[in-house]
Order: sequence, then structure tokens, then C-alpha cells
Amino acid sequence: MADGGLEAAGERQGREIVALDLSIRPLCELMRCVVFHLLICAFALVGGHSAAGEESRPLNVVLIVADDLGWTDLSCYGSDLYQSPHLDQLARDGVRFTANYSACTVCSPTRAALLTGKYPARLRVTDWIPGLPPSNPKLTVPDFTKHLPLEERTLAEVLHEAGYATASIGKWHLGGPDFYPEKHGFDLNVAGTDQPQPRPGYFAPYAIDTIEQGPKGEYITDRLGVEAVEFIRANADRPFFLYLPHFAVHLPVQAKKKLIAKYQARVHEGMNHANAAYAAMIDSMDQTVGQIRNTLDELGIAERTVIIFTSDNGGRIPTSSNAPLRAGKGSCYEGGVRVPLIVYWPGVTPAGLEIDAPVITTDIFPTTLAMTGQTIENKASLDGVSLAPLLRQDGTIADRDLFWHYPHYQHYQLEGTTPYGAIRRGDWKLIEYYDGAPAELYNLREDISEKHNLAATERDRVKELGAALAAWRAAVGAQMPAPNPNYDPSKPEHQPKSTAPPAVKAAT
Repeated sequence: MADGGLEAAGERQGREIVALDLSIRPLCELMRCVVFHLLICAFALVGGHSAAGEESRPLNVVLIVADDLGWTDLSCYGSDLYQSPHLDQLARDGVRFTANYSACTVCSPTRAALLTGKYPARLRVTDWIPGLPPSNPKLTVPDFTKHLPLEERTLAEVLHEAGYATASIGKWHLGGPDFYPEKHGFDLNVAGTDQPQPRPGYFAPYAIDTIEQGPKGEYITDRLGVEAVEFIRANADRPFFLYLPHFAVHLPVQAKKKLIAKYQARVHEGMNHANAAYAAMIDSMDQTVGQIRNTLDELGIAERTVIIFTSDNGGRIPTSSNAPLRAGKGSCYEGGVRVPLIVYWPGVTPAGLEIDAPVITTDIFPTTLAMTGQTIENKASLDGVSLAPLLRQDGTIADRDLFWHYPHYQHYQLEGTTPYGAIRRGDWKLIEYYDGAPAELYNLREDISEKHNLAATERDRVKELGAALAAWRAAVGAQMPAPNPNYDPSKPEHQPKSTAPPAVKAAT
């Protein structure tokens, strides 16, 4: 090829290369932008949480359970003496249930139901552990299960498997060391044993082998609050489940001297509540709620932390009063099983909402699963239902019956009970005694104090509810008491104890 031809070919090739460069330049610019944004996103993920990551992170859960706290023992539930500003604020920020029930009239069965979503009768954990039968019972009580069975799947196990840090800080009372919280999905157990109350009392030194000894005079309610805050701080960067079952306000009535004096100065004649030391115990417990909420705010995780507060059974009388409810802990009446329930679900629950739908302890398990986006196999085995539609105010829960089965005696509580079963359907409540005593029927909307037994005039309703109660017992395999062949009808079933309030001990 002549030199002129080579030059012409070179010029054409150069023009083609320039044209190609111009055609791919926008694509290169686009690729550079994509790479730049990918690097920015990678830096954000390595250097800190992205906004999307924060929103998608599972909610933390703080579940606080008071021991023996009655339905009216908080200011927001009507107390005229006891002060609970932090729980009152929680109720203003969240939802307050006015017809919430404990699964049993005593502690261990309700705690088992809380952690599993199952009725105590189904679990066969039907009395406080180990129980205390009378000396001459007309009926022999069943050989009930005296621990939380290891085969039961607990709320802690579900959340632990989902990546949650889990802690039980406070009263356990669901069996000895082989059944302690560590065996049921909890990473940490502080102060949980088989005992029903702090030993020897609320002030250190403690005879509790699952908590480090505190300085002499330390108040255990305060200490549990400190332990709860430390757990939250240690796990602020991951989802956590904090189960805080306080010993308060279980016997013995022991409180800090300054707080007792605070309430003694407020007591006056005519008050429904007048126990200054008991008020001081509630005050200390309430302060731990404030400490937890302040910590959540400080760490910037309050808006992704659910807080639930409730009690394991009705208030003990005469230590306190459950008026207008009848009786208290250990009784089949409303005072024995109607208890506070406050739920705060940030960004979801309408502030200050009150719900009067009847709900029960077993509902907390499925409700927590719904709030945290967790699932569980064999949901049909759960007796509770999710309250999420009520909390979101975008739906309802189906009409259902609530049941109680207590085949034991409570003879050491004022107005205790003999073995019984009960059902609530709508406004109606039927109590059936297993020793053959006549059934009782009350309309709770018209007679919350259960003063007017309507069984004689509502025989068809008694029959209908009795049949439903019997069918439920059969369905859950409820253990029944049996006639005692050694019963002596010439003697009392038990010797009543004094109903005088227990001695009060203040800090020294």
C-alpha cells in the first residue's frame, strides 16, 4: 500500500477510536458513580448502623413482673396512697388494660404460663411450688409438676434462637438448679432460685447463691434495677430480652426507712390503702422502671424497645386492699386474679389508650412474638392469643372464654379457697367448687365486687358454662383432686391463722 493510503487508513482508524471513546464515555461515568455509591454504602455498614439497619433490627423486649401486686396498687389503677410515677408514665405512653387476668391465683403457675403461653392446667404446674395442703383435706390434691418442664419451649428460647441476648433477673420459683433459667433459654440468671421470696429478706447480706453478695443493708429491689441496667448497657448493640421478675411486693413487708416515713406522712383516715411500708416497696420497684427507661433513652434505643409490665396474681390482703374487687391472692374471686397490665410498643401503641377486653397471662407469649416478628411451630399448642391487633388498633381478637383450674387449697390467705375451676365468658363468671359446694355465678359488668350470686336464678347459664368448663378441662388434660379416704368430718380441714398484717422491717 502506498504511503498516502497508509496515512488515510490511520486517520480513519483514529476517527473510529475517538468515536468509540465518545460512545462509551457516558457508560464509564455511570460505572464510576455506581462504584462510588457502593463504596459509600460499604463504609456506612462497616463504620456504623445504617438507618435501614436500625429500622430492620428486631425490637428489644423488657418484661417486668411484680410479685403479688394487686389490681389497684398503682396510682394509674386508682391507689389513693401508693405512688408509681414511672409506671404511670409508661401507661400514659402506652396501653393500660383494665380487665387483665393472671393465669392463676398464686405465683408459680402464672410464671410458667407467662413463659410458655400455656394454661397451668395444660402444664400441670397448678400450685405454688411446692405447695402447702391442709392437715385434714376433704380432697387429696393432684401430684402436680413442681418445676417448669425442660421440654416446654419458652419465650426466652424462641428469642435466644433468633439472636437475642437473654437475661432473667429476679425471682424464678419454677424448680431447682436443674430447671433454673439457664436451662430455659436465658444466658444470664441473677437471683433466680427455687425460693418464693428473697432470703432471708430484702436487705443484704442475702442467702441467695445466684447473686453476688451486696454490701450490708443493700436493698435487693434496688440491686435488681442495677443489674437490669448493666445488662441493657452490655447488650445495647444487639437485640435483647430482659425478664425482670421482681421479688417486690411479696412478703416479708420490708422497705427503706426514708420511704416508709414519706408514706407515713401521707396516710390519713378513710384511705383505701394505708400501709406505708408496702407503699415504700412499690415506690422502690417503680424507681427501677424509671432507671431502665432513662437508660434506654440515654443509649438511643428506647424507640425500639417494647416494655411490658404485669403481676403474677392479685394483691395479698390484709397487707393491701383490692377494693372494689373481692378478696385477694389465693382466692377464686376477682381480687385473686385481676391484675395490672401495661404495654408500651414504641411508634405503634396509641398513647394513653385503655382497653377493657378480657385478656390473660398466656396472651403475653404470642403477643411478644408478634411484636418482634418471631414465629413458633405448633401454634395450636398455645392457649394465649396475640393482642397485637388491639395494641395497633387495627383489629380485634375473637370472642373467647377464659379459664382457671386450681385443684389445691389456699387456707393461709384471707378468704382463701378450696379446689375450684372458673370460666369467664363475656360479662359472666362461673365458679365451680370441686368439693361439692354450690356453684357461684356473677355478672362482672354489673357486679365487679361479686356480691350477688346469680346461680339460683340463672340455672341454664350455670349449666352451659359448667359444660364448657368441663370440656376445657378434658381438652387440656387437667388433673383433678380425689376424695380423701382419711378425711375426718368432725375436724376442720385446716386451722385458720391470724389475719394480722405481718411485721414490718425497715432499713437500719
